[in-house]
Parts: sequence; C-alpha cells; structure tokens
Amino acid sequence: MSSMFEITDLQKIGVGLAGFGISFLFLGMLLLFDKGLLAIGNILFIVGLSCVIGVQRTLKFFFQRQKIKASLSFFGGISVVLFGWPIVGMLLEIYGFILLFSGFFPVAINFMRRVPLLGTLLNLPGITGLLDRVAGDTRRTMDFN
Repeated sequence: MSSMFEITDLQKIGVGLAGFGISFLFLGMLLLFDKGLLAIGNILFIVGLSCVIGVQRTLKFFFQRQKIKASLSFFGGISVVLFGWPIVGMLLEIYGFILLFSGFFPVAINFMRRVPLLGTLLNLPGITGLLDRVAGDTRRTMDFN
C-alpha cells in the first residue's frame, strides 16, 4: 500500500534524535538546569532536525534574512549554556525558539486538537482560550467545509 509520501530511515532516526533531544532538554531543566543534559539535548535536537529535513534545508531555515535575529538568539543561547550559564542560555534559546517556530504553532496545535485523548484535554475551556491566543484563530482552519 502506497502512502502520500515515504519516510526514509534517516528521517525516522532524525525524529528519534529530536525526541531524545527534547527529552534531555526537559530533564535538564527539571534537574535545576543541568548544563550537561541541556548541552546534549541541544545537540540531539539540532542533529535530529537536520536528519528529518536535510542539512541544506536546515541551514536555509535557520539563516533566512527574516529569521536571523531568532537564529542568533537560539544559537547564542546554546553557546551561553555551553559556557556555563544555563538559565540565561535557556531563556535566550526559548526566545529564539518561539521566534523561529511561531509559524508552526497553529499547525501543531490543530494537529494536537485532533488526537483523541489529547484533543479532549486541549479543548477544555481555560486551555482553549490560551491555545487560541498562542496559535491565533485556529477555529477557521479546523473546519474543512
């Protein structure tokens, strides 16, 4: 059976690496900003992203003219973490991450709202309002009619 697009083994590995990277970042923040875990998480996330979309497309994504401020903040945050100031570095990284991936948030939130158990949780009254502000007007894009 053929699907709309094929996922290569390298892309599957990339998803795993990016997932481990996010897990290490979360664990590093949970363990009071452990700089070793944060550094490993950053490296795994970037390598995983490169495997999923390709090295050229990753470089093109990070170094677009309109995203240079966000990229400098993101990579500057990684550098600050590696130099030993994990809290300041993570704040810079989070700021850069939000600027870089803000265009993807509405798509991700719409997808998560369609996941059976998670969608029920995300459509609760208080959470819906917060997600609508983060993602913009997502109700328009949820209806296909």
